[in-house]
Amino acid sequence: MEKLYNEALKAFHNAYAPYSKFHVGAAVLLKNGKIVSGANVENASYGLSNCAERTALFKVYALGYRQDDIVKMLVLADTSDPVSPCGACRQVMSELLNPDTPIILTNLKKDVKVYTIKELLPYSFKESDMDDAKK
Repeated sequence: MEKLYNEALKAFHNAYAPYSKFHVGAAVLLKNGKIVSGANVENASYGLSNCAERTALFKVYALGYRQDDIVKMLVLADTSDPVSPCGACRQVMSELLNPDTPIILTNLKKDVKVYTIKELLPYSFKESDMDDAKK
């Protein structure tokens, strides 16, 4: 947990958040022991910004890893309570993480809450929903 936290903290410090000033770091632990991290990167056109959670998961997939390679994920921000992922991140997590992958939410005080994506987004949009539309 400490190593995963420290990698997320490094990413937190690398966040590019000139507009919101809200820095977020995320880190993903892989089965082979590798940790992949990501930070939020903003843009003046907010819709073009990317959250730390998605940055980390997209990096994991870009490196060739998939759901079954992921052990757990940690997300941190400078919040009074453990940070909560936005809806877009929850939707991406619902597709890129296994349903029971632990997602550790924390803050700079190291308060912790642990959830699975099934708990964070119980009624997510899935590939099978698109299959239904094709019928």
